[in-house]
Amino acid sequence: MKTEQLNTQYGIADQLQFIDGKGGFPNVEISNGKAKALISVYGGQILSYQPANEPEDLLFLSTRAYYQQGKAIKGGTPICWPWFGPDPEGLGRASHGFVRNRLWTVMGTHTTEDGATAVTLGVVNTPETTEIWPQTFELSITYTVGETLSIELKTQNTGSQEFSISQALHTYFKIGDINRVQVLGLNGSDYIDKVDGGQQKTQQGVVEFSEECDRIYTEPPAKLIIDDAALDRRINITSEGSKTAVVWNPWVENSASMGDLEDTDYQRLLCVETANAAQDIVNVLPGQAMSIKAHYSIER
Repeated sequence: MKTEQLNTQYGIADQLQFIDGKGGFPNVEISNGKAKALISVYGGQILSYQPANEPEDLLFLSTRAYYQQGKAIKGGTPICWPWFGPDPEGLGRASHGFVRNRLWTVMGTHTTEDGATAVTLGVVNTPETTEIWPQTFELSITYTVGETLSIELKTQNTGSQEFSISQALHTYFKIGDINRVQVLGLNGSDYIDKVDGGQQKTQQGVVEFSEECDRIYTEPPAKLIIDDAALDRRINITSEGSKTAVVWNPWVENSASMGDLEDTDYQRLLCVETANAAQDIVNVLPGQAMSIKAHYSIER
């Protein structure tokens, strides 16, 4: 659907409009007095969120991100679904599933009672998706943009067979300096260290960064905090519907080897992901639905 049609059907005067984004993909542009945000209909992902009283964006978006069919956009919150990480069945399918690199459908927009703006995008099964993953489903994501940012990813099983999923809101947070960042709330939590061959470890104290980090924390608390001394802020992350949290930073070599990152981008990004990953597999019965939610706020 063209942006003109989308504006006619879903635009909200003085608050939400659809624009042509990079690569020709439609974007949702929000400015409602409480915050500004940019959401890509391609990939169904939010690219930017900045509260009105904040000098910096909450989210990191690579200046070298790809905006082309079949490629995921590096930054914001890519959606990993219906699996997180490598193909769980070893069939050669792409890592992190198939919804982060396809065009979603606009399902609705509205203004909430407190003046925030909500946008819902969706994906349903097609013959193409059935060849990749033979299930019948409706997937939707709702972004609520106000003084805080809320995301709900909802999976509905519209078929007659139970299916299993893993998933993640692969959120890239903008940080001032990776050497001066801590993640709080994980002390004593067990994790899988993917950099160290999947070894099972236990977090001692706060999470700090001096090398590549790729960890899946099992049974983390519902609230985590990114303490960013360089930007003089804390990012509060509250999750629902998940029993795992992923903490990732590519560090020097990986950042330099990725075509859609600048060599030094590892210094400016940190992923803390609300996820169902590793052994946190979700079974969805026919006719049933489940949601994973994340709520982000900034404090000084």
